Amino acid sequence: MKLVSTSLMSYLLAAVLAVPLVSQAAGEAAPAKAAKPDLVRGEKSFAVCVACHAADGNSGTPVNPKLAQQHPEYLVKQLQEFKSGKRKNAVMQGFAAALSEDDMKNIAFWVSSQKSKPGFAKDKELVTLGERIYRGGIADRQVPACAGCHNPTGAGIPAQYPRLGGQHAEYTASQLTGFRDGVRGNSLQMSQVAAKLNDREIRAVADYIAGLR
Repeated sequence: MKLVSTSLMSYLLAAVLAVPLVSQAAGEAAPAKAAKPDLVRGEKSFAVCVACHAADGNSGTPVNPKLAQQHPEYLVKQLQEFKSGKRKNAVMQGFAAALSEDDMKNIAFWVSSQKSKPGFAKDKELVTLGERIYRGGIADRQVPACAGCHNPTGAGIPAQYPRLGGQHAEYTASQLTGFRDGVRGNSLQMSQVAAKLNDREIRAVADYIAGLR
């Protein structure tokens, strides 16, 4: 009788231990790894962007942003939101509408691999004010320091906050104004910050950012 009980217990224990193996075999297959971005395809696809953003992503036109060395996750997010209409821009919506998710990833990772060319602050009268806002915010209006999210050098934080250093002052100012005035509505955080800035402060911080490196 003892031998039978021992055999029965051994059988039950083996069955219990086998359950995870059976479940794993019968369950869903592990999700496939995401495909790596294709930089060769990305460079080819970027050809349609060259007219506005230059061949290496360093736009020479102040109203068009520099894209070189920008965080690729940020660029993908912006392209997705242009395509969906969450971020409004007739030209960019037209281009983004034709892109697949893979196209967006390939373009973003290729242009982010290009080295950004430095910019320069131009308005000496405003640069001190811009530096003060960027580094310390405006305490009495609860405006946080830009450096807290975008890094003291403007490098940003990958996958969270975009790189700003060296960006055209005109472009940065237009985006801050857009956030403040409700024209650009794809970042509640930035809309809340920009809502507390006047035109002079926006110009100042944008000019200071242009000289960051």
